[in-house]
Amino acid sequence: MKFGVVTFPVFDGIAVTELARMVEDLGFESLFFTEHTHIPASRESPSPTGGELPSRYYRNLDPFIALTAAASVTERILLGTGICLVNQRDPIILAKETASLDQLSRERLVLGVGPGWNTEEMRNHGVDPATRFERMGEHVRAVKAIWTQDEATFHGKYVDFDRIWSWPKPSRQPHPPVLVGGNGRDVLRRVVEYGDGWFPLATHFGRLVRQAEELRVLARAAGRAPLPITLYGGLHTPEQIPDYAAVGVTRILMPVTAGGPQQVRAQLEHITQLLDGLLH
Repeated sequence: MKFGVVTFPVFDGIAVTELARMVEDLGFESLFFTEHTHIPASRESPSPTGGELPSRYYRNLDPFIALTAAASVTERILLGTGICLVNQRDPIILAKETASLDQLSRERLVLGVGPGWNTEEMRNHGVDPATRFERMGEHVRAVKAIWTQDEATFHGKYVDFDRIWSWPKPSRQPHPPVLVGGNGRDVLRRVVEYGDGWFPLATHFGRLVRQAEELRVLARAAGRAPLPITLYGGLHTPEQIPDYAAVGVTRILMPVTAGGPQQVRAQLEHITQLLDGLLH
């Protein structure tokens, strides 16, 4: 089992470079950053955590710029998005950004993707929320085409371009892993169709067991090997780790609340105590 950290890279909290060094020095495997370009002030979409939406949702840095800063001061940790709202990004630009980051970080990018939950935010980007799942699939496939083809082409309903040249390609071959986020039933089909792993939020363990088994069945039917699971949160005691591993979880991300250096360090030290002897 591998253990990473996921947080909002807020501009007025701990510097992302200081955070990245802490995460690497403490022995974590990875550091993931969230994404929101903005939060509409007239938001009607309910907060995923309930109640008022914390300010960190609209005070966070661009994840790819923050991850590039993190890459510049680290050597080992993987650098991921948890998650990138791909529908709100031009896929040609996203392919360029991610390939550049994978090059600069020396093959350390992990691209977590999701359709998003804030419908007003989507609409401000010109995205019809009703199309977000279908659109996400096209965006990911288009990015992978640009990553892997010298002359990439893509013709879809939402993304359409004839032959293009775009370098650099990612350093990692065949490309950085794409982890598809979500917990709904249809997410498993999307994981198998165009993902390299599943990226669910922590949920009731019985539900995770059922969905993990369904994912194995779908992958086998598609001629694919078992797909790894990166779990967002959900670890409260080391005794849970064998059960998670048994259902196919290969990485657990430990959420850290955005804050100043002392607040963040205290959280990381608490997590390292929880994972005593399990970090490298």
